[in-house]
Amino acid sequence: MAHRYAVYLAPATESPLWRFGSAIIGYDAATGAEPPAPDIAGFDPENWHALTAEPRRYGFHGTLKAPFRLADDKTEADLDALLHAFAAEHHPFELPPLVVRAIGTFVALVPPGPVPTLDDLARCAVVEVDPARAPLTPEELARRRPDQLSARQRAHLDRYGYPYVCEDFRFHMTLTGPLEDAAHTHALNALTEAYAASGASVPLRVSDVGLYVQDRPGARFRLARRIPLGTGA
Repeated sequence: MAHRYAVYLAPATESPLWRFGSAIIGYDAATGAEPPAPDIAGFDPENWHALTAEPRRYGFHGTLKAPFRLADDKTEADLDALLHAFAAEHHPFELPPLVVRAIGTFVALVPPGPVPTLDDLARCAVVEVDPARAPLTPEELARRRPDQLSARQRAHLDRYGYPYVCEDFRFHMTLTGPLEDAAHTHALNALTEAYAASGASVPLRVSDVGLYVQDRPGARFRLARRIPLGTGA
């Protein structure tokens, strides 16, 4: 099976936000290290490790373009060229401090309000990098549960390989996997407290995008390189 790639927003690896997110999910996608989780009130380390298994597979990130395989006629050099061309046309910008929120059954960090610049960056990543993407296999399509999507989301899935793009994009940085009702409120409150104590609740400078790579099925995604914004803007 070929590598998979993803275009993610990745905070600077020396930032409190990167350290917080990586510690919460138990994996640093830049170094491969497994930092110990901070004290999460009401959860023992083993239980917390299980609850963060899903985000740990992907590394701490905010999705711009979801994981994809390269098209048969494209190489990683082709992907790099598209990424650099896309990133060059966007100025660096700043996000306000993120906040802890529940999104469905999981908990994530999200902007406190709309950020049109971020939405535009994500939309352009989806559209402009798409020529490098291989079509979804029937199995990949089925995993997206197309029967449960809206008509617009299904159209996005068919066109771009992922349903939650463009008008349906909602930026978030995942901190947990799906949670049962009993754990959901506890995790939300505990993460809110841990985040407030971490020093990570500060404005986030976005000056590049990250290319994450999964080397083989089941492997964790790693932050392979950063592509700077604004070199042609």
